[in-house]
Amino acid sequence: MSPNRQRVAVVVGATSKWQADGRNTKLAHGKALDDRDLPVGVRWGVGGAIAQKFAKEGFHVVLTTRQAANATALDQAIREQGGASTIVEMDLVSDASISKAFATIRERHGDPDVLVYNAGYLEGRDLPPDKELLEHVPVEILETAQHIASRGPFLVAKEVLPAMRKRGAGSFLISNNSSSLRGRKRLTGQSLYYPRVMMRTLAQVLTEEYSEHGVHVANVVIDGLIDSPGTRALPRAQKQPEIVMNPVKIAEAFYYLHTQDRSCWTHELQLTPFSTKPSF
Repeated sequence: MSPNRQRVAVVVGATSKWQADGRNTKLAHGKALDDRDLPVGVRWGVGGAIAQKFAKEGFHVVLTTRQAANATALDQAIREQGGASTIVEMDLVSDASISKAFATIRERHGDPDVLVYNAGYLEGRDLPPDKELLEHVPVEILETAQHIASRGPFLVAKEVLPAMRKRGAGSFLISNNSSSLRGRKRLTGQSLYYPRVMMRTLAQVLTEEYSEHGVHVANVVIDGLIDSPGTRALPRAQKQPEIVMNPVKIAEAFYYLHTQDRSCWTHELQLTPFSTKPSF
């Protein structure tokens, strides 16, 4: 890498579905929330905290989102903190959109040094209690979950890993959850999460294929309720604040992974609040 080139970090899914006007927030609370009194580090969940962390460490951060307006406030916050960021629209359901987004990123900023895959989805959350069994799940919900949890990271990896391999350096980090550890029944109010097992499997495969080429691949299991405007307002978060995970601290874990010495890389990291038992 040229000593004059600014390092680039791409955060796929930079804004949370639990942000003040996010889809999950509106689904759970029936309205958008006021986040003006919340710390800037938690307003956009894990993706926003990761973006702010890498920007503070001197990276130019590319925020990808389906619609640019979703990330405007985060982009502004990063700039107000003295960081550098840009927004690139990308729809993980569309091959053409993914290709176009990374062509734009390469043209404007070059190949990324870090890719954080933090895309989420809420498909399944609005199914009623009598629709928990697989036989009631519309195939469209499964298809969306697969697009985000397995097909999406596969296509994104194809866009960024060749350059990382040729350079002999780079980090491909996946933000995952406890449902990736084994298949679990979908409960009422939950997304259809078992396709995330494939996301974890992909991380394991990429580790075997690309570690020897100098690329650090890691699956991060975020095992708990992440602080954000929408989750903070949930009854269980207000009754048990100790179960809520600080996204600023989660972001520090991602940066730690990127900065690890290659003599001792971590390929899976599970983060769990002190007050709860780790999932398995």
